[in-house]
Amino acid sequence: MDINEEVELLSHVPMFAKLDKNKLRLLAFTSEALCYRDKEIIFHQSESPDGAYVVMSGEVEVVSNTSAGEVVNAVRGKNALIGEMAVITNQPRSATIRAKGPVQMLKISSDLFLKLLTENPDVALDVMRQLSRKIAEAQQQYEILQVQLLQ
Repeated sequence: MDINEEVELLSHVPMFAKLDKNKLRLLAFTSEALCYRDKEIIFHQSESPDGAYVVMSGEVEVVSNTSAGEVVNAVRGKNALIGEMAVITNQPRSATIRAKGPVQMLKISSDLFLKLLTENPDVALDVMRQLSRKIAEAQQQYEILQVQLLQ
């Protein structure tokens, strides 16, 4: 895929839709396009963050390793932002991310991702919205598990 194709794909990602073409071109040029096969690990729980990822095609599983074994917490698809919490908090990854079928992703380095947030309010707002949705989903899952445990 050439840089113009990457710019075109990025322009359709809601988080980047309001960026001008020059910023999209810089993002495409400085980011890394990656491809994964089914079941391939993108990153492991407890690893140090090295960047945030955008799912360009396919799906990934959000997996936690617990004392009871592996638990798939969520599945994320096209345009999903992955790994941003660890980058923002500068804390280890809270989950393992694994490809569910073939996946194409864009890896944005931690420094570039933080710069994107600080220099582009629309991008920062979209990231906050995505994080808020993830927190709400986690709360709903927690409540369901609590009810199941009390039965």
